[in-house]
Amino acid sequence: MKNKILKIAIVGKTNAGKSTLINKIVGEKISIQNKKINTTQDLIIGIKNIKETQLLFYDTPGSNFLKSLKNESKKLKIYLWNAIDESNLILYILDSKTVNLSFLYNQLDKFQEIRKKIIIVFNKIDIISSKKLLPIIDEINNNYKIETFFSISAKNNIGIENLLQYLKKYSHFSKWIYSEDEISNKDDKFIITELLRETILTYLHKEIPYNVSILTTYNKVLKNQDMKIKQKILINETRYKKILLGKKGKMIKKIRENCQKKISQIFKRKIHLYLEIINT
Repeated sequence: MKNKILKIAIVGKTNAGKSTLINKIVGEKISIQNKKINTTQDLIIGIKNIKETQLLFYDTPGSNFLKSLKNESKKLKIYLWNAIDESNLILYILDSKTVNLSFLYNQLDKFQEIRKKIIIVFNKIDIISSKKLLPIIDEINNNYKIETFFSISAKNNIGIENLLQYLKKYSHFSKWIYSEDEISNKDDKFIITELLRETILTYLHKEIPYNVSILTTYNKVLKNQDMKIKQKILINETRYKKILLGKKGKMIKKIRENCQKKISQIFKRKIHLYLEIINT
């Protein structure tokens, strides 16, 4: 049987659940999840192979910034539009609890200019009655041509299988871009680096800015099958070092232990993580 492929851009506001969905689909944590706006700052592709079909999911930064004129938003806009241009259809994710139709319509106006099919996915349906979504769906249908609507809970893995089976119908005959055992376009080093960045944002999202940089300088599986990792946390202001260290070094210890645990869960081996804070 000939192979088929479909490229899907996952788009939506920050905290709609885009990264949670892509991680759940591929079965591993490949995209950073955090409540801080635009923690996804790179073009990450999640790969799901279902029999002869390869589904490629392009995780994008939160689309909140589309109207922003700030310089830091330019890079994020490029990632978003590159993903949309590369994809065959758009999966627009909505947080079912906080649907803002005015914001949604502004976004749909922009996306419909490129004339690609749009599927709207209501996420977090485990915490809202589906009956409340029906008038919202009717309202959207009256104003826009939407391919279809889905309701899911990415966190609790509800409705995802039905969504995947539906997406398969749009696939076309083509050679696969990635091999059968790949789940992302990013390597282990990137995922390890992202996990530390996510952990720092989890504990210090108010104190530490977005531009905290992580450099993974060493990652190697040892003879006893443990993994040794060395990472540098690059800061541009001296005061951030004190915040990262915490009182008597308690914060950096908490960050290291938590990150070490996450890496261990993904790579299924004991992790020895060494962190160093560097003022650039």
